[in-house]
Amino acid sequence: MSTLRELAQVVRSKNSGPFEITFDVIFDDEQVYERVKRSGALTPERVCALYNVPPADLLTFMFFDPARAFKFSLKRGWAQGSVAERDTFGAQQHAPLLDIAIS
Repeated sequence: MSTLRELAQVVRSKNSGPFEITFDVIFDDEQVYERVKRSGALTPERVCALYNVPPADLLTFMFFDPARAFKFSLKRGWAQGSVAERDTFGAQQHAPLLDIAIS
């Protein structure tokens, strides 16, 4: 058993416009990427539960084989730059992904 933080080369989140945040998990090894993909650990239901959002707020969810990457986008719970903004660049939202267990 390993965690996503141990297996992925990059785990990041970033601003994707004023109303969306996108997440990228990128692997440098084809076998590791396929292991994660086959594990079933990354599902729309899991992502929605991790981020406490309804399925309608999950805008994109995909494995992208040419880049050995997993990607999803969520509607922001707040508008970028709004009053009391917590993370204007969306760069600190990936943390819940780091400890996902991969068998």
